[in-house]
Order: sequence, then C-alpha cells, then structure tokens
Amino acid sequence: MLLAELEVCHSRPIAPTRRVALGRTFLPCDPEPGLGGLLLGGVAARFAQDMDPDDIAELLALIYDLDSGCRIPQPRLRHRFQADRVGLARSSHRLYRVDDSEGELRLSFTADKGAPSQHVLVAVYAAGGLPPHLRAGVFATIRRALAWRGEISTSFLAYLAGGVSSSFLRSAARQGAMSDNVGWARRVLGLSAVADRLDRGQIQQGYRDALLTVHPDHGGEVDGAAERIADIAEARRILLAQK
Repeated sequence: MLLAELEVCHSRPIAPTRRVALGRTFLPCDPEPGLGGLLLGGVAARFAQDMDPDDIAELLALIYDLDSGCRIPQPRLRHRFQADRVGLARSSHRLYRVDDSEGELRLSFTADKGAPSQHVLVAVYAAGGLPPHLRAGVFATIRRALAWRGEISTSFLAYLAGGVSSSFLRSAARQGAMSDNVGWARRVLGLSAVADRLDRGQIQQGYRDALLTVHPDHGGEVDGAAERIADIAEARRILLAQK
C-alpha cells in the first residue's frame, strides 16, 4: 500500500542545461514530519551519499534558505529549479507498506536515472513548498537523514523517526493508510480539488484526463509511461471501490 510518493523530473545527461522540477507528489506531513517527511529524508539519505562532498555545504545552505522561507535565486548546485516539466525525464521514489501480516514499511527508489544531486534537490524543494508549520519539522528530518551512513532499511526509518520501534511505525502507517490511499488516488486523477463526494462519472473523467496527460501517444514521456499508466488504473480502482 502506497503511503508517500515523490516524483523527480530531471534533465538528461546529454541535455545542454541542468534542470529539475517537482512532479507528482503525495507527501502526508501533518503532523510533521509524517510519512511524507520520512520519504523525503529517505531520498536525501539515499542520494546524498553519492554526491560530490564539495556540494554538501551548498546543499545545507540551500536547506537553511528554504527553511527560512527565503526567495531562492536560480540556479543552485548548478541546477535550475522550474515548474515546467516538459522534456524532463521522471523518477519515482516511494514509501509503502507491504501487504502481509507484518505490514513492514519499505522505501523504493528509481536510482538508474538522473544525477544524485537532482534527486536530493527536488526532495528539499518539495519540503520548501510545505506550509511553514510543517516545514521546520520536515527539514529537521532531512538534516538528520543527511548524517546517516549505510543501508536505507527499516532501521533507517526508525532512526529517522527519532528512534521509535518498527512496530510503532507500522501501527502509525496502518492508522492513516486508507485515507492516505484515497488521497493519493484523488491526486493521481487530478481530483483533489473536487467536492468531497465523487460520483462514478467524475472518477471516469479523471481517469481519462490523466491517461491523456501521460500516454506517449498524446505527448507524454516514454520513460516510465507504463508505471504511470498502471498508477492511474490503480487510482481509479481505489476510488471506484469507495462507491
């Protein structure tokens, strides 16, 4: 069961300019840092270990500026952060709960595309876009994650959450799992701003609109298209099951 998701949009190695953008996100962070904050911390820990050590100081300065709500001149770390995602490759990072009796929490990363700094940059920019009352706690989690060395495992999630037990994490995830899943499905289909009650027609229209956005035959990115289409189908299934 999906608990949090961060989609990173990034220029390819052959591109003449270095660009990053925030793609689809599902980052429940209230109360902070929340499951979304754990995911952002996981992305930071996973990819910062592969960054040039000389860039870490500039990364920490950027985190300070974002946490303070400062205007961020571009580029930072030699990458321009932008809203436009056209022409950018996409990578998805997720926190999910394994659907078995244990309900273990796990992180998954798309690590075969993009430079490490691109993934970390989008994670901190996503945190910078949170409301001020959530932002500080999430950035504290990201700073804590940057100090981690080693495998990104269940023990890492417990460390990131302040040393709580893995059973506590599983319990917290289960308590919000269904509402989070429905919220994720609404965001995938672009229905998060629609009225609380959705009828079948609204769900089907959202499904069709989302497909037109991501399908390669209609101008969507070829890379990762199958995964995004599968997500859209799963989102429709979740919402129709609520009827």
